[in-house]
Amino acid sequence: MRLYDYAPSANGYKLRLLLSWLDRPYELVPVDIFAGESRTEDFLRHKNPDGRIPVLEPEPGRFLAESNAILLFLAEGTPLLPQDAFERAQVHQWLFFEQNAVEPNIGTARFWKLTGRAPRHPETFLLRIEAGRNALKSLERHLQHHTFLVGERPTVADIGLYAYAHVAPDVGLDLGDFPAVSAWLARVKARPGHIGALAPYTANAHVTNP
Repeated sequence: MRLYDYAPSANGYKLRLLLSWLDRPYELVPVDIFAGESRTEDFLRHKNPDGRIPVLEPEPGRFLAESNAILLFLAEGTPLLPQDAFERAQVHQWLFFEQNAVEPNIGTARFWKLTGRAPRHPETFLLRIEAGRNALKSLERHLQHHTFLVGERPTVADIGLYAYAHVAPDVGLDLGDFPAVSAWLARVKARPGHIGALAPYTANAHVTNP
């Protein structure tokens, strides 16, 4: 099994974290997205026609893109993906929320800030941060009454939301304002197999948001 990935990507981090939790061996294939390695003819034709990472190759010649789709695939048959249809749908709900409300806002703002782009888009940057704050408020409301996002036990929903929520301070969002989120982040971090922080972006990064 191969994972095509870029180390600073939180979308890729989700998968590395899940694979570590599951203690599953894999080959990490670094992809320099800023050098255009995800936009080559071979990558676009065989790995991901959208030209983005991460991409999983679970067996030779079969490729799966989109981080949350990969999370669900890898978690199949494990305790991290509920068998109950309603709980499984709740996992999907939170993963859709992550891609709709968390990643586009906290993720984009973080990318702009760490690569020096924030001053170019000051109004949009502030809007992204405010939308990210609202997403954390939604998480806070839920986690005030729940230990984990679904079924009071860890699932891939927690991994999917952890990836960008735990780096919210990078854009000035104070997690001290969200005590239930902070406690949940600590519970996720305490799980066996936890892996550390994301790698830094390169100074010459020039894509929109990996």
